[in-house]
Amino acid sequence: MDTLTRIWVYLAGQPLLWLTVTVGAYGLAQWLFRATRELPLANPVLLAVAALVSVLLATDTDYQTYFDGAQFVHFLLGPATVALAIPLYGQAERLRRLWLPIGVALLAGSLTAIVSTLGIGYLMGLDTETLRSLVPKSVTTPIAMGIAEQIGGLPSLTAVLVILTGITGAVLGIPMLRLVGFRDPVAKGFAVGVAAHGIGTARAFSHSEAAGAFSGLAMGLNGAVTAILVPVLLWLTGG
Repeated sequence: MDTLTRIWVYLAGQPLLWLTVTVGAYGLAQWLFRATRELPLANPVLLAVAALVSVLLATDTDYQTYFDGAQFVHFLLGPATVALAIPLYGQAERLRRLWLPIGVALLAGSLTAIVSTLGIGYLMGLDTETLRSLVPKSVTTPIAMGIAEQIGGLPSLTAVLVILTGITGAVLGIPMLRLVGFRDPVAKGFAVGVAAHGIGTARAFSHSEAAGAFSGLAMGLNGAVTAILVPVLLWLTGG
């Protein structure tokens, strides 16, 4: 045990430790996802997050230490988001034909996410600060945190809620759409992107390139629309 402790102390001082652990956890989770024939509950993001949290708790490692070691993954989020435009460009012709239903679906999805959150929050008696932290939960994390900060919420709480929403949408989104009869990958991808942002988009890409492309489009458009709608709806409702 003493030898293992010394090994861990040595490894913990290496700058690439947490990057390696993060990539390894996701690689293992992806393998398990495929081994279970893409069982929804074996979602690789969910499994990787659970594994990383367990390791951090077991080693008594604080988040800042982990982030300092794995921040290269965070840096890659920007280029990865921009790269979503590449598969979408391949769907340009279909996008031109579907601009009207896409616009209607975007508005309906954004309004549903916001209004349902406000309604459930009021019924549960949530305080104003918590409610405002919860409202932008279906938007990708950087935009959601910015919205929460502007409307008087807690950005840190919003980040947690966004991740939980994304994981839930990634796990349940496509199976539920299949259950109610949706077969078109564009419809499934766009719906998942509106409801579950980046984590849902990653799941949509594992379904098909078309689903992933339109999920990425939905993620970006929903962020912009939600940033406009949230302050207006809060003002109208006095929330």
